[in-house]
Amino acid sequence: MRNYAIVRTNGFFVAFILTFVCALLGTFLGGLPYLSLIGALVISLILGMIFQVFPTPVDETKEGIGFISNKFLRLGIIMLGFKLNLVDLASAGVKTIGLAMVVVAGTVSLTYFLGRKLGVEKELAILAAGGTGICGAAAVMGISPQIKVSEDRREHQRENEVLAVAIVAILGTVFTLIEIGIKPLLHLTPTQFGVVTGASLHEIAHAVAAGSSGGPVSLDTAIITKLSRVLMLAPAALIIGAWYQRTTVKSNSKGKQKLPIPWFMGGFILASILGTFLPLGTAVLAVLVKIAYLFLGMAMAALGMSVNFKVIFKRGKNAFLAASIASIILLSFTILVSKAFF
Repeated sequence: MRNYAIVRTNGFFVAFILTFVCALLGTFLGGLPYLSLIGALVISLILGMIFQVFPTPVDETKEGIGFISNKFLRLGIIMLGFKLNLVDLASAGVKTIGLAMVVVAGTVSLTYFLGRKLGVEKELAILAAGGTGICGAAAVMGISPQIKVSEDRREHQRENEVLAVAIVAILGTVFTLIEIGIKPLLHLTPTQFGVVTGASLHEIAHAVAAGSSGGPVSLDTAIITKLSRVLMLAPAALIIGAWYQRTTVKSNSKGKQKLPIPWFMGGFILASILGTFLPLGTAVLAVLVKIAYLFLGMAMAALGMSVNFKVIFKRGKNAFLAASIASIILLSFTILVSKAFF
């Protein structure tokens, strides 16, 4: 028993060190030119995959990696709430918040509908839809705990998470370059271009990269618009969790199922309230957000270490196609809306 405890402790320590290194490297590389389009979280995921090539005590670290991918994910999402300034979002006006609600609801529904029509399994379609419609990798990982699968499908669900993250990372990067390239053809004001980038791109990093090409006004508008979509993550996760449970038949369930309430999303909202109304200062808030991304990076690295990523590409073609079509429609919609209302 004592030897098992020592092995277990060592496994947690090794898992912590490996994921911590991946997160630090992901943060550093994600700040470099060009790689910033990919983002620190996706880079951390890729680094976690690379670690599978090297010999590691898998059996010893498996429990620690599972703990980090689960608990650190929730902690990172809670702390990400410090990035949301509710006063700034409120000052952006009803139009911006309304647009965010329409974009999230419409894109998630459309991507899921297209995915299912193309034969994508339900769980993967939900994750791809959430990442496309809300805020990329963070949305995928925030929604995934709401999808309760049986023990024998846990590894399969982790593969779905990796595949959904890969889809939004690739599409987000591609559409960032597209929007920067077509900017001169759109004849948009800086504010309108900021609305387009913030409302249509997948990750915060994508919105920042594209919005900055339009100048400071465009960048500020892109960030506010994008964060308005991030704010929708908590209610979206709750709604998706309740809907998934109601529409998914559990053959081995008995009686009424308990509603999966994402309590960590409550922490996300609380953190945004504290960050908005407590006099923490810009420097402190910036540190808290960096810590949030560090925890999320560790969770993403743990995810990359724990899946068989060789098989995920065999069933990702149709999910990628569904998200691509939805992204094209979303971009077209946001261009029209920005010209008409902003």
